[in-house]
Amino acid sequence: MATKDKIILALDVSSEGEAVELVSTLKDCVGAFKIGLELFTSVGPKIIESARNAGAERIFYDGKLHDIPNTVAGAARAAVRMGVWMFNVHACGGTAMMRAAADAADEEAHRLGVEPPLILGVTVLTSISAEVLHDELSVPTLLENQVTHLAQLSQNAGLSGVVASPREIADVKSACGPEFLVVTPGVRPAWAAANDQKRVMTPAEAVQFGADYLVIGRPITAAPDPRKAADQIALELEGKG
Repeated sequence: MATKDKIILALDVSSEGEAVELVSTLKDCVGAFKIGLELFTSVGPKIIESARNAGAERIFYDGKLHDIPNTVAGAARAAVRMGVWMFNVHACGGTAMMRAAADAADEEAHRLGVEPPLILGVTVLTSISAEVLHDELSVPTLLENQVTHLAQLSQNAGLSGVVASPREIADVKSACGPEFLVVTPGVRPAWAAANDQKRVMTPAEAVQFGADYLVIGRPITAAPDPRKAADQIALELEGKG
């Protein structure tokens, strides 16, 4: 895997035009593009095709599906039909829900004769602190233990990996093995602001701890020169930055 292929650019914008411009500008600098709730809700499913037409070969649909198993299974089939490379579900939806997503995606991919997408379980959002987990969500365990538990639940349900903060990468890899994917938001170069992320790490640190893919948004998209920022991150990953 080329170094740049580890970078998933977050298209956290609200319009099709902005997203297409970012894809056109950065398609040679990153490995994939993440389409999340703001953009998908603003534009609709056609944004997947628009991004692909602009040069996005791999699309991560960050829908964070969380509903009853039958509903999530239907959404998983739709994700396969959209041709996404990867999508995610909330691990706290439980084993039955996650397994329904995995089974439905496999069945739909087989029916269409295509490769099934990677499916990730979202563990604990990077905006959640230990205090919020304990005091507001009433989860008494340590935050890192909750992440590991949800990762193991995701693996047992047949998912390809999880979304977890950089701080829990090593714990997840230890519990689930090196082949179990960890896709990591909360990645901020030393020269970028943390914004609303609580559990952060630099790109090079995250890869050293075992991250397979890094989701990076504002440090690239808000930079004066997004291509230069993406290239600088890739160089840092190679130890040249």
